[in-house]
Amino acid sequence: MGLHAGLRVMGGKSHRKELRKRFAGPDWFASGLAVAALGLLAGFISIPLVSLLIWTVDHKAWSAMASPVARQALALSARTTSISMGILILFGTPTAYILSRARFKGARALNTLMELPVVLPPSAAGIALLLAFGRMGLLGSGFSAFGIELSFTTAAVVMAEVFVAAPFYVRQAATGFAGVERSAEEAALVDGATKSGAFFRVSVPLAFPALVSGAILAWARALGEFGATIIFAGNFRGVTQTVPLAIYTVFQSNINAAVALSVLVLGFAFAVILSVRYLTGRSAG
Repeated sequence: MGLHAGLRVMGGKSHRKELRKRFAGPDWFASGLAVAALGLLAGFISIPLVSLLIWTVDHKAWSAMASPVARQALALSARTTSISMGILILFGTPTAYILSRARFKGARALNTLMELPVVLPPSAAGIALLLAFGRMGLLGSGFSAFGIELSFTTAAVVMAEVFVAAPFYVRQAATGFAGVERSAEEAALVDGATKSGAFFRVSVPLAFPALVSGAILAWARALGEFGATIIFAGNFRGVTQTVPLAIYTVFQSNINAAVALSVLVLGFAFAVILSVRYLTGRSAG
C-alpha cells in the first residue's frame, strides 16, 4: 500500500472514530428530556393503578367480593370466556395456518378483515352484531322464525367476546405458524404422515408458544369486553352481566365491590402480560 493510500485509510479511520465519539457522546438535553418523558408517562400510568391497590387495603374492599353481584359476574365471565376460547382455538387455529401458508387471491383482504375488530370501536361492534343477529337483524329475523333468540342472552355475550378477541388469537397464531420451517412439514410428509398429521404433530407443536400467547391475549380481551356486550347482550345480572359490566353497575351503589373487581382484573392483566412476554421470548429463542 502506498504512502498516500495509507494516510487516506488512517485519516478515514480517525474520521469515523471522531464521528462515533460525537454521536455516542452524552447529549444531556436529549437524555434529560427522554428521562422526563419516561417519568411523566410511567407516573401517569402507575398512579391510578396504585390508587386502586391503596383503596383496596384501606377500605377493606375485598370483603365486597363476597357479594352476590360480584360472584355471579365472576362465574359468568369464567364460563363465557372459556366457551369463547374453545371456539377461537377450534376455528382460529386452522384459519391462522391458512393465512400464514396459503397464497391466493384475496388473502390480503381476508387478513384485513380479520384485523378490523381491533380498530373498530366496541360500541360499533355491538351495533353491528345487533343488526346482524338481533331479533330484527339480517340473520336474526330468520333465527326468530324458528324460536331462536340470540341477542340479550348469554350466547350473545359469547358472540361479542369471540368477535372482539378473534384478531388477537389469529394474528399471534399466524405469526407462530409463519415461523415454522416448511422443510419440517415436508420431512413429515416424506416420512409418510398425512397433511393433517403433519399439522398436528409438527406445525402445532413448533408454533405452540405463539398459540398459547395468542390464546392468553384473546382471553384477556374477551374478559375485558364491555361496549359490544352491553349493546348486543345487555346488562342482566346472572345472564349477561360480566365483570366489566358489574364494575360499571355496582360503582354507583357499592364502590368497594367495583374497586375489588377492578383490582382483580388488574391482576389478571398483569399475569397476562408476564405470560405473553415469557412465551414470546421462548418462541423467539
